Amino acid sequence: MNIVVLNGSPKGDLSITLQYIRYAAKKTPQHTFQYFPVAQNIRKLEKDEAAFSEVMNAVQKADIVLWAFPLYFLLVCAQYKRFIELIFEKKMEAVFAGKYTASISTSVHFFDHTAHNYIHGICDDLQMNYTGAYSAAMYDLMKKPERARWLSFVEQIFDAAARQIPTGRAYPPLSAPNFIYAPGPVEANVDVAGKKILIMKDGQQPTGNIDAIVQSLAGNFRGDVEIVNLMDIDIKGGCLGCCKCGINNICDYQGKDGYIDFYNKKVKKADVVVYAGAIHDRYFSARWKTFFDRSFYNTHMPTLIGKQIAFLISGPLGQLPNLRQILEAYAEFQEANLAGIITDESQNSTQIDRLLTELAGALVRPSAQGYTPPMTFLGVGGGKIFRDEVYGMLRFVFQADHRYYKKHKFYDFPQKNYKVRRMNALMMIMTKIPPVRKKFLKIIKEEMVKPIKYIAENR
Repeated sequence: MNIVVLNGSPKGDLSITLQYIRYAAKKTPQHTFQYFPVAQNIRKLEKDEAAFSEVMNAVQKADIVLWAFPLYFLLVCAQYKRFIELIFEKKMEAVFAGKYTASISTSVHFFDHTAHNYIHGICDDLQMNYTGAYSAAMYDLMKKPERARWLSFVEQIFDAAARQIPTGRAYPPLSAPNFIYAPGPVEANVDVAGKKILIMKDGQQPTGNIDAIVQSLAGNFRGDVEIVNLMDIDIKGGCLGCCKCGINNICDYQGKDGYIDFYNKKVKKADVVVYAGAIHDRYFSARWKTFFDRSFYNTHMPTLIGKQIAFLISGPLGQLPNLRQILEAYAEFQEANLAGIITDESQNSTQIDRLLTELAGALVRPSAQGYTPPMTFLGVGGGKIFRDEVYGMLRFVFQADHRYYKKHKFYDFPQKNYKVRRMNALMMIMTKIPPVRKKFLKIIKEEMVKPIKYIAENR
């Protein structure tokens, strides 16, 4: 069979994910593999029609199309995202229809599921036969059992294509009504109280109702509000995946464009940060993805601690629970308060006006209090992944993270709590004695609530 590999790494042949594909190709010489570094060559594909057509022609002739990518900020990288946008902009959906496909990623398993959900949704929109996702840890290929597991997955893809098995659609088509938001008059009733408010809006067309929504929100504030169009920020390109920032947070783009200065002087110093964008396929625009990816010069450190943030969205967010989870996770691992998400889905201008008015207050009031909510699994689980990886295998790469994690006591390993370990050891021995175990089971509910009940009643 003829397999086309759409390489989604900015590093091209140096992609770790690509090595998994090459290993599979070596072990299955009866099949032909053709590689296209679409993320690395995105500028060329945007401008060179012949180069883009070469990829499309190969896809059209393929039996199987593999989406291979590293994880970049809860999704694929901006360059790969832009390639996907080009498919729809150039109306090449039919080229992909009916092709058997799968997605392959490498990462530390930090929100790898949201990236694969996104690609799965894109494949469904392209009417492809999606056969599954394979999410490998970066160095799984070095382990014999993992090599066997990977080859087993590959054989399942080949079998599905050979037998032309039916595949069901997991993500229904999106429906986005052509609604035009007409804001009513607003009164600047929310005093910014000296807080710095930054609103960043999408500049990549189409922008939907974003311009009007942004202006309406800004009109509710009494005081200075800065509005920035992403297209006006000097961003030379997407994250290169070089990891040079890992040592001391100095990006390879340092001094070459204006992104880092903007992020340091505007985003980090704002008290309130609002992100405004239109839905492009199943995410925001590639321009927004570039913005998020490039913030990785901060590596795995939160940069919005204690800030109030919100998202203004034009498009069918209600049909995209995967994107909503990405937004919620972003707020949590940044240690910020997600004050609200407002969309134009209601198709009711009056209701949107009221929501924006309430959001203005919801952004300023908690800012004065320094409020951030406790984390859910999204923040706690993700934080523990970074904690373990930076403490372990990735420490020498991300030395800046290691210093930050030590300073801020991120290394909160429970196994180092020797008091609890001694107590557990003693109680496990004691509960092996039948009378003690019987009494323990009788009083366990009361004992579990006793310390917190005392605080609730006496403090």
